[in-house]
Amino acid sequence: MLKTLLAQVKEFKRASILTPLYMFLEVFFETLIPLVMASIIDKGVSTGDIGHILRMGLVMVLLAGGCLFSGIMGGKYGALASTGFARNLRKAMYTNIQTYSFANIDKYSTAGLITRLTTDVTNLQNAYQMVLRMCTRAPANLIMAMIMAFVINARIASIYLIAVIFLGICLFFIMGRASKNFQAVFKKYDDLNKSVQENVSGIRVVKAYVQEDYETDKFKKAAGNVYNLFVKAEKLVVLNMPLMQFTVYACILGISWAGAHMIVAGNLTTGELMSLLTYCMNILMSLMMLSMVFVMITMSIASGERVAEVINEVPSLSNPASPVYEVADGSIVFDHVDFSYKADSKEPVLKDINLSIRSGETIGIIGGTGSAKSSLVNLISRLYDVQKGSVTVGGVDVRAYDLEALRNQVAVVLQKNVLFSGTILENLRWGNKDATEEECRRACVLACADDFISQMPDGYNTYIEQGGSNVSGGQKQRLCIARALLKKPKILILDDSTSAVDTATDARIRRAFREEIPGTTKLIIAQRISSVQDADRILVMENGRVNAFGTHEELLKTNAIYQDVYTSQTGGDFDEGGADA
Repeated sequence: MLKTLLAQVKEFKRASILTPLYMFLEVFFETLIPLVMASIIDKGVSTGDIGHILRMGLVMVLLAGGCLFSGIMGGKYGALASTGFARNLRKAMYTNIQTYSFANIDKYSTAGLITRLTTDVTNLQNAYQMVLRMCTRAPANLIMAMIMAFVINARIASIYLIAVIFLGICLFFIMGRASKNFQAVFKKYDDLNKSVQENVSGIRVVKAYVQEDYETDKFKKAAGNVYNLFVKAEKLVVLNMPLMQFTVYACILGISWAGAHMIVAGNLTTGELMSLLTYCMNILMSLMMLSMVFVMITMSIASGERVAEVINEVPSLSNPASPVYEVADGSIVFDHVDFSYKADSKEPVLKDINLSIRSGETIGIIGGTGSAKSSLVNLISRLYDVQKGSVTVGGVDVRAYDLEALRNQVAVVLQKNVLFSGTILENLRWGNKDATEEECRRACVLACADDFISQMPDGYNTYIEQGGSNVSGGQKQRLCIARALLKKPKILILDDSTSAVDTATDARIRRAFREEIPGTTKLIIAQRISSVQDADRILVMENGRVNAFGTHEELLKTNAIYQDVYTSQTGGDFDEGGADA
């Protein structure tokens, strides 16, 4: 984990080195000030030597100035290093997430990834700054103050040593107990973010079903869990302050009592006693800072493990050593394919699939819910890998292709249509970033989207809100189809992508496909018979297997599932006479 995280320091190594150096300088100047103060008291004030007071006063001002300058520079470079570290962590996580296959993405929840990119990285940023500054300053201050105290008077300095040991044991006990609660907090953050995400993305459904109170209670429960764990941890952490104050005042009393006796005996000067009291505060405050650093590091360890997990996640899909970059045509062959979403699944989702589809064919795919229609087409663009058998496109196993080259030739319009915030043209150019406005318009004509776009006030420059919330479901589907067409793919997959459009528009889209892109292999998953009956062949799926594969007329005569669907949707007769009619 540590190696993964520190690798993201990168160009901020210089700032990461300068920060502790300036912290050491600050401590050095700060440690000398009590000695100068003691000299002013003992050799200036006591003897009335104004010249000595002025000289030492100037030295103190210079030391204070050096201390101030070092503190400012340490803060500057510490902020630069920590914010840069956080930026690189987020960039590394986000970049690696973009390489994930669907199998990798399935491993993490969206809310969990958001927590890691935000809360967890912020914790690491704060911890890194604390390590560079406080974790350098506090031990250095403690050690140097302890050395100077022993140089002045070893007997009184032993009081510090007893206090340090006592306070260290107490803080170790407190922090050890609190760390377990801090580690549990971040898992509850995932639940909190999940509640917010689900509510905001599904707010229309929440309001339609009048479930605001239920969602509010769910959020309160998630927020309450985070609150309870933090309170439990903080109840232990807040013991630091009274414990610290008790130790400080006890030290002051002990030093004052012992110092007074030694001054009377002539073994200690007043200036030296003042210096010892100052070092007392330095030592104990250093311990206090170390306890804060310990809390922050404890919190950040859990965050660091979660962040490193995302960065180190190896995509389950990768390019072969010598990939193929050219897809010859849109032919597709499934050869005894078995597929499961999880390797340890007892029952595969797809079982012994054998299919051969010619380039340019239009294939309809129907089947009940859970029949694995979407799983089947996901294998074509290698969104997942098969467990057994092979899938070939253009006569080449999809695992032999360069992933980008393959997916550029396979356009997929998924069940969940997604539009991104930006203009309609910007969304369309996801299909082809170099597409002209005329090419975008032509694709929209084919997808029957040009009509409603032309009626919008800004036409193709109309701004699409996040998630496409300002367009209807049918309009969103047609825009996504147009976006896919702009790729000019060899294979076009429509995964129930016309379910929200009327049958007349659906027919117009299918006719445009047939006339305008005859060389493209088209796979149309649909629930409506009317959407697939004009296909060259129709695939009937049942429980992850191929139940039948043939033309509309053949299936009406021979396949019971297809006959039932046809009858339920059309009310027609599927006997021989009905079929011929």
